Amino acid sequence: MNAPNPALAPGTVIANPFPIENGQLLIGGMPLERLAARVGSTPFFAYDRTIISAHVRALRAALPREIDLHYAMKANPMPAVVQMMVGLVDGLDLASAGEMKVALDAGADPAEMSFAGPGKRPIELWQAVAAGVTINLESPHELDALLAAGKALGVKPRVAVRVNPDFELKASGMKMAGGPKQFGIDAEQVPEVLAEIGRHPIEFRGFHVYSGSQNLKAEALCDAQRKTLELAVRLAADAPAPVRMLNLGGGFGVPYFPGDQSLDLLPVMDNLRAVAADARVRLPQAKLMIELGRYLVAHGGVYVTRIVDRKVSRGHTFLVTDGGLNHHLAASGNFGQVIRKNYPALIGNRADAPAEEEASIVGPLCTPLDLLGDHLKLPRAKVGDFACVLLSGAYGYTSSPLQFLSHPHPLEVLV
Repeated sequence: MNAPNPALAPGTVIANPFPIENGQLLIGGMPLERLAARVGSTPFFAYDRTIISAHVRALRAALPREIDLHYAMKANPMPAVVQMMVGLVDGLDLASAGEMKVALDAGADPAEMSFAGPGKRPIELWQAVAAGVTINLESPHELDALLAAGKALGVKPRVAVRVNPDFELKASGMKMAGGPKQFGIDAEQVPEVLAEIGRHPIEFRGFHVYSGSQNLKAEALCDAQRKTLELAVRLAADAPAPVRMLNLGGGFGVPYFPGDQSLDLLPVMDNLRAVAADARVRLPQAKLMIELGRYLVAHGGVYVTRIVDRKVSRGHTFLVTDGGLNHHLAASGNFGQVIRKNYPALIGNRADAPAEEEASIVGPLCTPLDLLGDHLKLPRAKVGDFACVLLSGAYGYTSSPLQFLSHPHPLEVLV
């Protein structure tokens, strides 16, 4: 097996993957001040195609050849990023018809696209059927719209069943399976749904099981992958046709915070190799895949703001910037964190300067929640400097309340 990129090695935390030259971050090979001038205004998100491409290729080198890699567009659906990813991965996973449009415009093959999510609107299901995308069935109710679309369009809907298993991904940041969930169809109800699929002109593709996300524990991922195969084999006995695809989910985590250790990729890859070998015997016609979003693109993104004020309140320094939680909700701690922790942040035009003070980076919004970095050790920053939040390539722009307080939206660039 080829060795993975050092950024993927166990215990390695690369808080800043960007080179530094003359004190400035180099993003896409361009000094930050020059890039900001090219963009024309702050704040903005910048995504480095070299870093993202290298990260994906390193993972592909480690991944068993029998396992396809899909990009979960929800992590970053910027059209230019999606177009780049189409050339790097085997397929795309969508969460809306809007994402489907971006994917099709980017030249992605609809046969290698799947559409998941609860509460798909009938018009979205019609669009997916018309495009030839595989729909991950989340409810028996979705079958009615799929059948109507197929009949009207003269097309056999391509369907996989998303299963809510009777297990969860342990140690995941966000659990999406096991127990009562809005995602998928409970495993014990799936045989009945499979029987109903078999009574209609539907192309049954297989199963999708996504147990959880943001997991840094290799043993938990391995356990979920093995259990997913066992579940698929069990359910295949009631399937109306051979299983041709099995989406094992993803869940690979990114180490954002102090004390986080990066995912030990080697045992996960070894486990996937064993799962693939087992599947060749037990599900011989099935193509196996994993879907990853955050893990592929987070490292290659940075959120760039400009400091517009520097103030001291009762002995503590606040660096006030022109963007905040309205652009980057995750960095503010209000996107799933229970106890707020800081994303890695720095002064992007003083990136190699020693820390001289403790300061908090705050945005311009009228709420104490607008906090991008709390009590950080930083070089002494001035008005006009750039405060940058790293690891911002995933769940940034489109995961934030952009309209909050009617401030301007940030720009996005791929460089």
